[in-house]
Amino acid sequence: MEQKPTELIFKIQDMDCVEEVSILKRELSPLVGGEEHLFFDVLNRRMIVNPQTENITTAAIMDAVSQTGMRAEIWDEKKKQDTTASFWSRQGRTLLTSLSGVMMGTAFLTHVYLTGSIGAALGAEEATNGFMPVPVRIQYLIAIITGIWFVLPKAWYAFKRLRPDMNLLMCIAVIGALCIDEWFEAAAVAFLFAFSQLLEAWSVGRARRAVAALMDLTPPIARVRDESGNETVVAPEEVTMGATFIIRPGEKIPLDGRIIKGQSEVNQAPITGESVPVVKQEDDEVFAGTINGDGLLEANCTKLAENTILAQIIRMVGEAQTRRAPSELWVEKFAKIYTPIVMAVALLMLLTLPTLLQISWHDSLYRALVLLVIACPCALVISTPVSIVAALASAARNGVLIKGGVFVETPSKLKSLALDKTGTLTQGKPVVTKLVPLNGHTESELLERAAALEAHSNHPLAVAILDAAEERQIAFEPADSYQIIQGKGATALIKGREFWLGSHRYLEERKEETPEVHEQLETLSNAGQTVVVIGNETHVCGFIALADRVRETSAEVIRELHAAGIEQLVMLTGDNAGTAQAVAEEVGMDRVHSELLPEDKVSVIESLVEEYEFVAMVGDGVNDAPAMSRSSLGIAMGAAGSDVAIESADIALMTDDLMKIPWLIRHSHRTLKIIRQNIIFALSIKVLFMMLMVLNHASLWAAIAADMGASLLVIFNGLRLLQAQTIARLKNV
Repeated sequence: MEQKPTELIFKIQDMDCVEEVSILKRELSPLVGGEEHLFFDVLNRRMIVNPQTENITTAAIMDAVSQTGMRAEIWDEKKKQDTTASFWSRQGRTLLTSLSGVMMGTAFLTHVYLTGSIGAALGAEEATNGFMPVPVRIQYLIAIITGIWFVLPKAWYAFKRLRPDMNLLMCIAVIGALCIDEWFEAAAVAFLFAFSQLLEAWSVGRARRAVAALMDLTPPIARVRDESGNETVVAPEEVTMGATFIIRPGEKIPLDGRIIKGQSEVNQAPITGESVPVVKQEDDEVFAGTINGDGLLEANCTKLAENTILAQIIRMVGEAQTRRAPSELWVEKFAKIYTPIVMAVALLMLLTLPTLLQISWHDSLYRALVLLVIACPCALVISTPVSIVAALASAARNGVLIKGGVFVETPSKLKSLALDKTGTLTQGKPVVTKLVPLNGHTESELLERAAALEAHSNHPLAVAILDAAEERQIAFEPADSYQIIQGKGATALIKGREFWLGSHRYLEERKEETPEVHEQLETLSNAGQTVVVIGNETHVCGFIALADRVRETSAEVIRELHAAGIEQLVMLTGDNAGTAQAVAEEVGMDRVHSELLPEDKVSVIESLVEEYEFVAMVGDGVNDAPAMSRSSLGIAMGAAGSDVAIESADIALMTDDLMKIPWLIRHSHRTLKIIRQNIIFALSIKVLFMMLMVLNHASLWAAIAADMGASLLVIFNGLRLLQAQTIARLKNV
């Protein structure tokens, strides 16, 4: 008995555009319980079905797909790149389209040769005398059959279901031309439509190859070192969590991991979009698909092969096609209504023109056929998805992972943007900003005592003090008899003498604070800095100021966001008001909300959505995830962000470079601009040829040539988005 899994995955042959997706939705929706149970990945020709009931079998779904003129097979992860596909499935469309063009050309030349007249070959009645040689008819017939070979099954499906689409429309035009003995025009329509379909498949294939290039970034092997120190070569999929793997100089890194030995420069451009190699040393993270420099590295595997950042990028870019952009949805709805109306108008013309204009039924049928060809929505239908796919692939190359076509357009509509402070506008970890020795102590002595006391702690402030001591090359020995004073500080013995370390409040409790020291500490606190005081049993040795350092690019990012059209920039943080205000003033925020809990952040986002409608939230932590989910657009800091934040976000920045946000907004504007150009151009061509048809100056082959030309132009215009765009180049778009 056949198994009925909850999720069925299929590979759909000949699924290259939204037209095929629409056909599949219409056929399968009643079977699976609605469109919401169908998901499509056009790039990989993949269809995912989550049926409403368990009574749906794979055989039933495959049979339903076959009714559309397409073919379904069970998805095989190992064959997803079509490396084992048959020659016919890979090259059949190209061969038949080429044969159609060649046969049309030879038929035309044969006609000219046998009749001695170009006019006869073009179908001029006074030159043909109603005669066409049999060899010419045979060649034209071959051209027609090979031209509509891949169209016929889909046209037959549309005819049976009484749901006209462009495939049926083209077949009717071809058959109609044959009925009025216009063999040349019938062949021209068949070939040019087949050629436009081939171009469409090629354009999606190019975007598919752009994403497939990401898959090639992962090397086929990983060098794993076992507990005995032996090195073995295995596939990355076989490496377990925590295993140690080795990356030789110049090699691609096979897995995500954390360096345990070695130092090297790593080229992270394939994943994060960073143009300059990044120095990596012990305890730094490395990503699968990046390229090691001149050093030998050893790393512990932190993610399995299927869960690496690169694997997530590949998976999400593929799945992005299931979440359609507003422009795509509009074009799909427009074409669904437009095509039946055009066919009805063509039929009306056929029946009324002989009476109204006193023309022959032959001319009336010809004009109706011209209208059908002119009205073919092919260029219009493919104008948007090609642009969206190209935009997604281009963004992925630049280290910006957009999780769906719907999120490509949203950045261009943003009016307000909220940013988390810690880890987003700031680096997310404190650093020592000021050393203030007192009572005859030096800065070195103060930092030495603080480091000795903090050597036993892993608190972020302790780590910052220890890093400062290491940076200044200050030697120290860990203190003895270390004891924590809960919520206040700690005490310990340094060379037999008791020292203490604590907060401003602990200093006040010890009653060792002077008015001068109090004033300095208050000033630092109001400036957003945290103070650690060090003393002994007789006096205060001094204090150390620490702060979460603002990212170097934060202020520039805020200026760029304002320049990109963002009206209100809001900072959200759980920190105290003084710290928040200091950071906000430094970077140039318009509004600040401090001391917020996660639910408070959601409330702020809701008020911004009411005020501005389109609002983005940028964050990196678990506490930012609810606010990102509530915003119009959630943007996660992918490199240092939490998994929850990245999963909740609509867009992930694969590096912590905030400059990617204004880049994203300009990229969105450019994508929308190209989509609008394509739609306007495709519709303008149709309006122009309809006017020519009314004036009786349009022919079948010229109409389909114009439609094919329009398809070609919108495809190449959309594919311009695949070009890597730098921030500087996009500033003026």
